[in-house]
Amino acid sequence: MTNRPALPPEIARRRTFAIISHPDAGKTTLTEKFLLYGGAIQMAGQVRAKGEARRTRSDFMQMEKDRGISVSASAMSFDFDGYRFNLVDTPGHSDFSEDTYRTLTAVDAAVMVIDGAKGVESQTQKLFEVCRMRDLPILTFCNKMDRESRDTFEIIDEIQENLAIDVTPASWPIGKGREFIGTYDILNDRLDLMDRADRNKVAQSVRISGLSDPKLKELIPAELLGTFLEEIEMAQELMPKLDHDAMLAGTMTPIWFGSAINSFGVKELMEGIATYGPEPQIQRAEPRMIAPEETPVTGFVFKVQANMDPKHRDRVAFVRMSSGHFERGMKLTHVRSKKQMAITNPVMFLAADRELAEEAWAGDIIGIPNHGQLRIGDTLTEGEALKVTGIPSFAPELLQTARAGDPMKAKHLEKALMQFAEEGAAKVFKPTFGSGFIVGVVGALQFEVLASRIEMEYGLPVRFEGSQFTSARWVHGTRDAVDKFAAANKQHIALDNDGDTVFLTRLQWDIDRVGRDYPDIKLSATKEMMV
Repeated sequence: MTNRPALPPEIARRRTFAIISHPDAGKTTLTEKFLLYGGAIQMAGQVRAKGEARRTRSDFMQMEKDRGISVSASAMSFDFDGYRFNLVDTPGHSDFSEDTYRTLTAVDAAVMVIDGAKGVESQTQKLFEVCRMRDLPILTFCNKMDRESRDTFEIIDEIQENLAIDVTPASWPIGKGREFIGTYDILNDRLDLMDRADRNKVAQSVRISGLSDPKLKELIPAELLGTFLEEIEMAQELMPKLDHDAMLAGTMTPIWFGSAINSFGVKELMEGIATYGPEPQIQRAEPRMIAPEETPVTGFVFKVQANMDPKHRDRVAFVRMSSGHFERGMKLTHVRSKKQMAITNPVMFLAADRELAEEAWAGDIIGIPNHGQLRIGDTLTEGEALKVTGIPSFAPELLQTARAGDPMKAKHLEKALMQFAEEGAAKVFKPTFGSGFIVGVVGALQFEVLASRIEMEYGLPVRFEGSQFTSARWVHGTRDAVDKFAAANKQHIALDNDGDTVFLTRLQWDIDRVGRDYPDIKLSATKEMMV
């Protein structure tokens, strides 16, 4: 890491990160407060608020607004303290984890949000494992400290044990639950006090000179001061100090404590991301890696979102810029099709709002409106045939048959399903034997979202019904071997939205039989998102 050349200043000030958490740990609220401090919005919309305040900026689908959960990763760019933050909000619900896994390929760090009362929950653990696979640096925010929460040492121990990562406190809570009054900022020797009266007001910060400063007695009630001093002394003895290299390597996480709904601890976390978070990193690709400081522009598609603006049937490809300085109107080569594309209307996002992006640098995330040419995993370059690698596509765990409520509209349903397949929202298989479509998803809630979006965006009522098939496997082999295999197993064969051959199975026995009877055929549960 130390031998890398210095990045151009515009790239060096980029901080591109995702927020990960278990559902309901307060991730969307934290995102709102980031935007508030970044000057991007005037009033943060609390997820549980009513009326005008209810409209959070990072959840733009109707279903997200109704249920108060994020089901689609959205990207937001804003400035803070001289840095450009590119924040990617991710679905917390495990039924949408595939979207989150792909999003984590487009960021340089993750902010892990933990509920102070619940500690490390199952989905946090799963997402953490993905970060670990990618060696992503992680900064931790322990939220909801103003509610009844667990002992601070217990929370830290649980993170260390469950996630096998060293934890270093960046701040330390003073009191908890109703008695929580603020934190001691260890990194800056500062006392931060919470304002409970106004949720959108910046908390009071008092610079102190060490823990023996007499200001502590004036500002912290006596019954809390003794406990706090005892705890902080133990913490400093028992826990490692922040080691920046270990944090960048993903083996140590600094932890901040606060209450996102009260805007408390958020600014300190943002300062931590700015100071300690990684600059744009080298991107894995074939036949060579891509360094951010390279002059030629490269980027890759990690997400496709259709109908962000219901008035226009558009598809926006979210592109992570991997190198160079992009300017609007540039012609880039779409490596998969070998065709040039003039990028005339690129956009930057502030949740559902977007503005024309005149330029972008390595680390930025831009949206390219298109009509289906761009798919997840596509690489854009200034001519070199590079292919970004490691963008996963998972085997669906649940398969159902999709039928249009009105049989006359079957063709419309095909169009809608193909669009969602390109978005990565579902796998769509067209059986070669019989009619209809089989839709595969990772989590059951995705069927509800699909049905609701197909009805809203296409005016098409749709029914999802049980299927005889339980899993899907992609078929690999020579052209002749695949054709021969497909002809002999017609009732199990389908094509995915790229026209690739898929073997639909009912039992593990089906998979075992192929291994035994067709040695020249390979079945795979995943298909990397590149053609």
